[in-house]
Amino acid sequence: MGHITRRTFAVGAIGTVGAVAAAAATGTPVAAAALVRNAEREHPARLFRGMWIATVANTDWPSAPGLPAAEQRRELLDLLDTAVERRLTAVILQVRPTADALWASPYEPWSQYLSGTQGQDPGWDPLGTAVREAHRRGLELHAWFNPYRIANNTDPNLLTPTHPARLHPEWVVPYGGKLYYNPGLPEVRRFVQDAMLDAVRRYPVDAVHWDDYFYPYPVAGQVFDDDAAYAAFGSGFPDRAAWRRDNTDRLVRETAVRIKRIRPRTRFGISPFGVWRNRATDPLGSDTTAGVQTYDNLHADTRGWVKKGWIDYIVPQVYWNIGFPAADYAKLVPWWADVVSGTDVDLYVGEALYKVGVAGQPAAWQDPAELSRHLTFDRDYPQVRGNVFFSSTQVVSDPLGAMSRVVADHYGGCAHPPH
Repeated sequence: MGHITRRTFAVGAIGTVGAVAAAAATGTPVAAAALVRNAEREHPARLFRGMWIATVANTDWPSAPGLPAAEQRRELLDLLDTAVERRLTAVILQVRPTADALWASPYEPWSQYLSGTQGQDPGWDPLGTAVREAHRRGLELHAWFNPYRIANNTDPNLLTPTHPARLHPEWVVPYGGKLYYNPGLPEVRRFVQDAMLDAVRRYPVDAVHWDDYFYPYPVAGQVFDDDAAYAAFGSGFPDRAAWRRDNTDRLVRETAVRIKRIRPRTRFGISPFGVWRNRATDPLGSDTTAGVQTYDNLHADTRGWVKKGWIDYIVPQVYWNIGFPAADYAKLVPWWADVVSGTDVDLYVGEALYKVGVAGQPAAWQDPAELSRHLTFDRDYPQVRGNVFFSSTQVVSDPLGAMSRVVADHYGGCAHPPH
């Protein structure tokens, strides 16, 4: 099965939620927060209801590069207002899509997805604004980073001249039509941590969030050239795959420790591809036949990170419908529920809102009730603490009315994030 990830590219509480939105919109965050607290007492469910806002290639926001700062800000605030209207509790904003930044970073250039030119100051503070305005609305703001992706092309000359990847070409590996930092180099792991954690020092983000990109997804006929790094640092491992997994483990473990040192209340969450390993590969794996397994292909031991307690939450991208043969939602959710059982790691389920109504998708995705059925299914698993929808574009556009159906069926009460 070909993998599909982000790359493919309440009755009494209704009035309360509306009042929260109105209070936030009129600049009265204290009143809004009080209303949220009152609503929580009336409806004690502590569930995570999130949406991803992707900035890479202007997927969700800004709608185009080079917009005036005022227009970029207005679009961002509109998305936050939509999150409130949909009774969500959190937004996950991509702030480092391609080794760049949506804040004034001393480590990496301003993102080209803002001004249209990498390194050009957009004239405002997107991340600072996002954190402040999300909190005014009673929303959490999770800062989403991509650790190793540098560019969606293989020409380093397209990067700004002062880009770290140009200053350190020895850090860079071209693969599959893209440029990546080499995870096998200790100096790279330290640098990408420093670059990401700069945002944590500067802003009271509620979480650091990573998605499914560690070592890149396999590309047929191509080899990720880390021979030199393996020769230098791979001794003592049974094979290259074990060494690569250790590199990813180090990144996760070290980042987790550093986040807590900088801002102890900031959480650390990861949203991996939905299949750790198939049961045919490993008896501990899920009853799936996925063509990609994170442990083997992305060198990411997602199950292990949960069991070791290195992360605070996990959001597996269970981007398949109930009954899908190769990766059934109704088999994967119980598997992940079992993984988090007995740990302090929260489980939220990543939902493929982007598939609803899309031609070529299985028939289930042509049914506006499919996603609502997912949340109904999840009720039988108390380990599931919430759901996150990809992505904000579809949260706004509401294909087939599927998001409205989820809100009507499941978000009738006002929820407060679990933490």
